Amino acid sequence: MGNNKVEKTNYKEIAQQIINEIGTSENLISAAHCATRLRLVIKSNEKVNKEAIENIDGVKGVFFASGQLQVIFGTGVVNKVYEEFTQLTGQGEVSKEELKQVASANDNKFKKIIKTLGDVFVPIIPAIVAGGLMMGLTESINFCVNNGYLAIDTSASWYVFLAMFSNAAYIFLPILIGFSSAKVFGGNQFLGAVIAMIMLHPDLQNAWTVASEGVLRNQSVWFGLYEIPMVAYQGHVIPIVIAVYIMSFIENKLHKIVPEMIDLFVTPLVTIFITGYLTLTLVGPVFVFLENSLLTGVQQIVQLPFGIGGFVIGGIYATTVVTGIHHMYSIIDMGQIANYGYTYWLPIASAANIAQGGATLAVGVKTKNKKIKSLAFPAALSAMLGITEPAIFGINLRYIKPFIGAALGGAAGGLYASIVGLGATGTGVTGIFGILLHLHSPINYLIMFAIALGVAFFTTLLLGWDESK
Repeated sequence: MGNNKVEKTNYKEIAQQIINEIGTSENLISAAHCATRLRLVIKSNEKVNKEAIENIDGVKGVFFASGQLQVIFGTGVVNKVYEEFTQLTGQGEVSKEELKQVASANDNKFKKIIKTLGDVFVPIIPAIVAGGLMMGLTESINFCVNNGYLAIDTSASWYVFLAMFSNAAYIFLPILIGFSSAKVFGGNQFLGAVIAMIMLHPDLQNAWTVASEGVLRNQSVWFGLYEIPMVAYQGHVIPIVIAVYIMSFIENKLHKIVPEMIDLFVTPLVTIFITGYLTLTLVGPVFVFLENSLLTGVQQIVQLPFGIGGFVIGGIYATTVVTGIHHMYSIIDMGQIANYGYTYWLPIASAANIAQGGATLAVGVKTKNKKIKSLAFPAALSAMLGITEPAIFGINLRYIKPFIGAALGGAAGGLYASIVGLGATGTGVTGIFGILLHLHSPINYLIMFAIALGVAFFTTLLLGWDESK
């Protein structure tokens, strides 16, 4: 194995070795780098000698992810290697976003749909995280005050504002989704927001009052064929994405056929009216039904007797990360929070992420190989903070049995989470800091954490692994 330290290293030589082992520059489509990794889009992965690259001086890990060959160097090294790499290959400077577009160009339709959903929801996550953390804090304060653990004036302005701020992102979630969706689909983002505003219009009955009162006050008749429930779309996710997709399609078509001198007036008017009409009469009702069916199905799985659902989800979750399907899980999280007040999916996902860290930690503790050890420990910490790709692709999948140990750990943690009904007040944060979304039930979260980590760690040690692979 190569020396992990790069002292007075010829970065040009390292870059040339990588070029040789990927099948020369003829097999390279594009290249970029982040803070720690060289990211390459390759024409034919079969021509890549992954093992040889792992043995190059300074390389701390190699894995395929998101359609890219990612070579881990670490901060301060990767930029120097990349500089030499671009000079040797003649590649121009490419951003990570441009590289992602190149990498996804050959994806099948299913992968493109999953990637699109990720592109819509990932930018929204910080707002959801902030709201979820404030919700968790509010619930914790309420619990402590109601049980006499704290003497706090809940009529104080700071607490009233905290409670008000905590659900703002969820009340107006469709607007966030509408704005983000329009950007992804190539439409006007402000028109996307307007479509969302129409779906939240105060003339429509609030969806949450319908759910709580069980009374539908207003309906409209569509050409005498059927009655349309005049209900707003608070808390809904899928209908707004579909509505803005339709809006973007109509808008872009109109831009091509409407004369430029009246385009500014005609295109927004026609786009908003047609999209809004289709949304309230057809698209919205249909996709609300489909979304509710999805959420009900997921909740029924999570609530299967004896925690079976959590066991299964926790066991297979990491496999869905490998395939990229996990990008669509924000729909489940946001939908469950809107419908039930908590997401019961996120704690199971957190268990699976923690378990990946536990399995990687076991490899780091037991291995005698310094290079593997130097990769395993930071990858384990990263997984326990919610970023599992270095652990999964750098260690666990590489040796297979640690991945199996991690799956069993995730299953065990998910089993406990389902049995105790553990739910999160927000999404986007798992692992160690995930406890901030579980402040209403921190003990159960810590127990779940210990189960997932412990089972993965000791199962991996028991199964062992072959480092010659």
